[in-house]
Amino acid sequence: MRLLIVGGGNVGLEKLTAVLNNSPLTRILLVAIHINDAIHDLAKKYPNLSLEQRAFNANDLPEADIVIVAVNDIEASKKIRNEARLHGKLVNVADKPELCDFYLGSIVKKGNLKIAISTNGKSPTIAKRLKELFTEMLPEQLDTVLDNMQAIRLKLNGDFADKVNKLNDITKVLAVNNVRDPKAGEAKWRKIASWSLLAFFFMLFGHVVLTLVPFQDMIAKGRELALGLDKRFFWMIAAGFLAQLVDGALGMGYGVICTTVLLSLGVNLPAISGSIHTAEMFSSGMSGYSHYKFGNVNKKLFKALLIPGIIGAVIGAVLLSKLGDEYAGYIRPILAVYTLGLGIRILFTAFRKNKAPQKVKKVGWLAGAGGFLDSFGGGGWGPLVTSTLISKGRTPRFVIGSVSITEFFVTLASALTFFGMLGLSHWQVIAGLVIGGTIGAPLAARLSGKLPLKTMFIAVGTMVIIWSLRILLKTFEVF
Repeated sequence: MRLLIVGGGNVGLEKLTAVLNNSPLTRILLVAIHINDAIHDLAKKYPNLSLEQRAFNANDLPEADIVIVAVNDIEASKKIRNEARLHGKLVNVADKPELCDFYLGSIVKKGNLKIAISTNGKSPTIAKRLKELFTEMLPEQLDTVLDNMQAIRLKLNGDFADKVNKLNDITKVLAVNNVRDPKAGEAKWRKIASWSLLAFFFMLFGHVVLTLVPFQDMIAKGRELALGLDKRFFWMIAAGFLAQLVDGALGMGYGVICTTVLLSLGVNLPAISGSIHTAEMFSSGMSGYSHYKFGNVNKKLFKALLIPGIIGAVIGAVLLSKLGDEYAGYIRPILAVYTLGLGIRILFTAFRKNKAPQKVKKVGWLAGAGGFLDSFGGGGWGPLVTSTLISKGRTPRFVIGSVSITEFFVTLASALTFFGMLGLSHWQVIAGLVIGGTIGAPLAARLSGKLPLKTMFIAVGTMVIIWSLRILLKTFEVF
């Protein structure tokens, strides 16, 4: 078909890109007084795309089959549309459904599979969000499934009805609920997370009770305990709340914010380090559950991150317990340089149009490194794993949700290892951070799902850069 596009700005670029992504051989003439650089770049890649930098005139219409109008002038759009109607052409006018003969839907592509989403022009934003949802949710292997189904279809014998029945039998697993409950796996992991959290909580609670509160004098000791609370306890709750609010919404920042606030309160570094690792397990558990409830978790990504992350966390905790914190100091600046580059790349991505997601290779190794550095280096799971995945163009909402729910298991493994090897101390700091983090987690998960995509890219990129610079400045004793 022959397509005429009138307009060379951002909207014209969006329409042009949509057409080329789904039908790259279309013969296109784009006419505009001003044509932006991105369109010129596309013209270099597609010989079937012609650009003419001038005003539209009626002589452009006879050679076109359909017309797309993308100019920021409603009166000019109406005139072009009316002229096209006189020539019997079908017209789409950007953002003006009442002037359109047809609409351009959002297209989800997974190889040979295409899903078109249209709202009849009422809300392109909803169509765009649904496209992001389906793109993230549908596995890349679907194209392989289609190839296999084609091979099966070509080998089938019998008449048409017989072939249809056989193909229906093969594919009915996709539609029949009683073949396999799709929520069975979710329930299993939810149960594991809940029981793990409860077990560790009661272990810690029992340790505190048996150490500080004799059973025969529980009431008296309870009053004494309340009176003996640190005067900074409520500030510790505020630190946990603020840290979890940022970490749950952006997938990182818990350790940085907790350390900064607790240092300003005069808490010593050993207490901060041990307390953050223990408290983060509770807040990350609540955060992961909240992200799951709000639909922010990509289950496939979660499963790919889980086991390697746990293994890395346990190894890092054991080595740190044996070797001491001074060895971790050599790892942090290397990680900081890497994440600084990722942070800059994420900011660049936020301002770049139409970034296609890249396939992330060796996710297991990434999770293992993140778990190891989080235990051995005193932090790094979020900045390393979250920023790497987002820098590849993945949707921040699903990356943050998946990384956050995995972080619970990673932190649990790390905390159990530290607890078994070093014991528990500084319970008031832990309690304050746990209470604040538990309050902030659901709010942060809801915020993660509501933030615009560009805003999340900018916020994550900025947080990664701040975290990286802080580590580097501390390494070189700038402060």
